[in-house]
Amino acid sequence: MGLSLLRIALHAGIFALLTVLTQIGGMAWVLALFMRRRIVGFLTLYILLSVATLFVAPLFGRVAVTCWRDGPLQVQSWAYCAMNRTYMVPELVEVLDDAAGDVAQARPGTVTLLLDAGFPFGDGFPLLPHLSHSDGRRADLAFFYQDETGYLPGRARSPIGYFAFEQGPTACPKVWPTMRWEMGWLQPAFPDVTLEPERTRSLVSALASDGRVSRLFLEPHLVQSLGLSSEKIRFQGCRAARHDDHIHVDLR
Repeated sequence: MGLSLLRIALHAGIFALLTVLTQIGGMAWVLALFMRRRIVGFLTLYILLSVATLFVAPLFGRVAVTCWRDGPLQVQSWAYCAMNRTYMVPELVEVLDDAAGDVAQARPGTVTLLLDAGFPFGDGFPLLPHLSHSDGRRADLAFFYQDETGYLPGRARSPIGYFAFEQGPTACPKVWPTMRWEMGWLQPAFPDVTLEPERTRSLVSALASDGRVSRLFLEPHLVQSLGLSSEKIRFQGCRAARHDDHIHVDLR
């Protein structure tokens, strides 16, 4: 009896973890439990379900920005596609495509990188560790970077686009609980490249001038250093995640 309960708890935990991380992974795991080769079965089912989701999600009002797309807007890492985290409402795809296209037109060769957006199904399903991103109307974009040779197309400072912070002054006190992680121990591991200000300024300005966008999150010290001015550019608060490693976009 004890062993059976332990197995149930183990599989329930795996189901919960896969569901939280990918939304559909838990379902694939449950189906794989009926197969002899469980891991192979899970991987096969997960791939099949992910492919099917590309065609089913539009029926529920969500579309994916896939890792196969080319052009000014691309996904930063295959991990986001593999975990079904690049889904959003079609209007948001249009907004991001338009902004990325504007920057690329002004500065040919510019590639805007998409990070987390949302899951394919249901409003209110959390996209951890974000406090929002639960309705397909929010997305994160990476900053642009440069080194001594100039702009680095398609490159982010972090392997996942997050947590490589642009250090600057802040009025936030040390509070708890908070998602404002400092991660000082991690910063030396990132490559020695710097924020490319012209493209980053152009992207934020293009988004802020779009009537379909309701707000953008960006740290105040970056707003100041980039010379940005718009009532749509907000500070997310001291308990939320820092936004000096990416740009957060909300639809109106």
